[in-house]
Amino acid sequence: MTQPAEPRLNGRPDTATPGRLVAHRGASRVAPENTLAAFRIAAGQGARWVEFDASLLGDGTAVLHHDGTLDRCTDASGPLSAFGAADLARIDAGSWFGPGFAGEPLATLDQALELFDALALSANLEMKPQDGPPEALAGVVAAALGRRPWTRSRILVSSFELAALKALRRLMPDQPLAMLYEDPPDEWPDVLAALGACSLHIWHQALSDALLARAAREQVHVRVYTINEPARMARFRGAGLAGVITDHPPLFLEDPGWAAWAADQEV
Repeated sequence: MTQPAEPRLNGRPDTATPGRLVAHRGASRVAPENTLAAFRIAAGQGARWVEFDASLLGDGTAVLHHDGTLDRCTDASGPLSAFGAADLARIDAGSWFGPGFAGEPLATLDQALELFDALALSANLEMKPQDGPPEALAGVVAAALGRRPWTRSRILVSSFELAALKALRRLMPDQPLAMLYEDPPDEWPDVLAALGACSLHIWHQALSDALLARAAREQVHVRVYTINEPARMARFRGAGLAGVITDHPPLFLEDPGWAAWAADQEV
């Protein structure tokens, strides 16, 4: 049987759908960020894409966590490097947000990927090397994705750390990549071309008509983070913006214009 062609954009690995509306760390306005509960709720809100952070514990276990310490989003305290897989059963990643999420686990990357597969979600995996070598995180991410062929067309890997993306690209020549910037430098097209990256993710205040026009010439997607005021992005909706990353998908999905845009699978 002939296998379907892997999606590409300008010759670069791309995802099967463009990820117009992406739930930032899951439904993080109403659930604890980067948790399985947040992803289930995001799916229930109508999001088909979620974004999450992947970091390593001290024993090399990949978990979903943004910070370099566990203090802010769990009941534990200390750097990620001080914990391992054996500690996960005693860590509560939900109570800090509210009593209804008590006992929510600090999820592993494998657990998250299994959930995404079950819910038919696509995802933006942001690599967070923290203070460790980027190659270590890239290796664990590559192994987890490599065990699941469906991730080739449904997982977009991004990072602010160019070294992490370079390391992943060496291990996974066909995985879709996105470069993250707060404010992209003038040479961003060269960086993306060298990586074979299909997407540019930027802080929403850095977006401009000129940047979208340049991205169209370069044939790359542009997504903005983290936007919770749809009106601020309305002028860019028909100008080539590929996607928005938001803490609360209903802000967009309950607006007919944005809902129609989010449902459009063509960019």
